[in-house]
Amino acid sequence: MPDPLRLVVLTDAPRVAGSELWLLYVLPRLRPGGVQPTVFLRAWESLDRLAAQFGESGIPVQRFADLTALPELTREFDLRLLQAWDPGTYLRLLPGLAAPTLVVSHDQLDYHYAPPLRALYRETYRLTKAIPLRRAGHLLTVSRWGADFLRGPMGLRDTTFVTNGVDPEQFRPAPPEARATLRESLGFTRFTVLVPGRFAPEKNQWASVRAARHAPELDFVFVGDMDSSVGQLVQGYAARLGLRNVRFLGRRWDMPELYRAADALLQPTLAENQSLVTLEAMASGLPVVTTDIPAQVELVQDGVTGLTVPAQPDVLARALRALAAHPERTQEFGRAARQFVLDHHTTDHTAALVLTQLRRLVPHPSPAAHAAKEHPHA
Repeated sequence: MPDPLRLVVLTDAPRVAGSELWLLYVLPRLRPGGVQPTVFLRAWESLDRLAAQFGESGIPVQRFADLTALPELTREFDLRLLQAWDPGTYLRLLPGLAAPTLVVSHDQLDYHYAPPLRALYRETYRLTKAIPLRRAGHLLTVSRWGADFLRGPMGLRDTTFVTNGVDPEQFRPAPPEARATLRESLGFTRFTVLVPGRFAPEKNQWASVRAARHAPELDFVFVGDMDSSVGQLVQGYAARLGLRNVRFLGRRWDMPELYRAADALLQPTLAENQSLVTLEAMASGLPVVTTDIPAQVELVQDGVTGLTVPAQPDVLARALRALAAHPERTQEFGRAARQFVLDHHTTDHTAALVLTQLRRLVPHPSPAAHAAKEHPHA
């Protein structure tokens, strides 16, 4: 057997979001392929639960307080994988990290706002992230269109991609009786549209609220952290409109059950790379109504697994009403959505693709490096 590949994963994350869950899902699945991951996390309370989850999955975790210590602490590994929230992390770490290095980018990359604002965001990304990323030895992102964007407009030629994936056992449809019980416990009595996600301008919850105004016969359930300023504004906006078909559940830890109980997912997003929320819903057998931006079109096949439409409230409402009016077709969408995930977007698919990329970068881990790590004073 080849020597195990000793992978160190570095993240400056201040809290848990999709990129950290991606690590939690993928890293344990690399071990059967001969990869030994170690994760470096900030010594912050907000990451304690994540550190414990890594430990439960058999992934060693080291906590750090100072970013500048990481180049020396990680020198003897075979490969250094970096995920950064702060663009300054690339500038501070990449020059000092031993080669080879791999940056994994989950960035949303392109914001589909009105043209002047979209151009501003694109130029801001180029200056703050793309230019520092030129220091990376290799760059990996999580969608085909994202890789095309980074290679093309951003000029980052050495970019490859792996597709995102979710666990189809965790996210799965409920049998009819169990689903009925779930719906009763959650108070879902009519056609219920689930709107989960981080409250941020690009997630476009404003459009979902206005869609609810156009479809008073449907119920809309929002899930996400309401403590943010955008969350408070969206909730206040719904209250001012006097909408009785809108509920805000706040942050929840029972997302698999919410997906199983709902009738459709609404995601009028204006910026994604490859959405875990979309994939979780699809694996749960939910049809998805979402915007026709490249990231979503890569996942949702219009008229097959859901509907992709412009982010206009009245158009979103019409699409949801069509689903509610044709339950048999809606169920077909849901079945096709789950099959699409099973065929292309499970965590096992993602792990296999990541493993291929890691072995491409380090085909034969260095026995000398392993010996130096095991006998540091030899």
